[in-house]
Amino acid sequence: MRILIVEDEEKLAALLQQALTVDHHAVTVSFSGEDGFYLINTDSFDLIVLDIMLPGRDGLEILRTVRAQGVHTPILMLTARDSVDDRVLGLDAGADDYIVKPFAMSELRARIRALARRGNPDEITLLNYQDIELNLITRSVLRAGKPIDLTTKEFELLECLLRHRQHIVSREMLARIVWKSTARATPLDNVIDVHMARLRKKIDEPFAPSVLHTVRGLGFVLK
Repeated sequence: MRILIVEDEEKLAALLQQALTVDHHAVTVSFSGEDGFYLINTDSFDLIVLDIMLPGRDGLEILRTVRAQGVHTPILMLTARDSVDDRVLGLDAGADDYIVKPFAMSELRARIRALARRGNPDEITLLNYQDIELNLITRSVLRAGKPIDLTTKEFELLECLLRHRQHIVSREMLARIVWKSTARATPLDNVIDVHMARLRKKIDEPFAPSVLHTVRGLGFVLK
């Protein structure tokens, strides 16, 4: 799974990252509420481990905001607060599970496995924007009711853009999500641009209005 850890205690964050990487998860770490909130809104994760006490935005504020935005990613809350009222507050705000510090790493791993088995009952299978429709089950794409034949990479690029529609998607994000790259590289930027040009020919040139736009120096956006 792709897991985001939002935890300002760097030693604990490093231990969590190490343990979950050993379990073959792809782990991203953020040390502040603002950075964690940005990553949740600009990237895709299968699970989020979110501390409550954070600099900038605190965990409960992030939790309430992303749930209000329609983000259904499973969220496991971390906290040093052990009262029943605090746990109820987190669960009522939209948390899927709750673990109190200090905790055994084996328990955290077990809770993550349980959340993974539970899955997401609200998992999206159809992505839409204006007259574009992408079906994640059949791997098919329609625009204005007409089928569009895309390669695997073109489909994944369009999926990423649809998941972040009306928000700028950087080349770095596309490298991580579509090409599973851990670092930016100029040759990969060029590959992304080539694939994006091919995608634009298929979903934009035969139709109106154009929806796929390049934002110079920043990335791409559907709008």
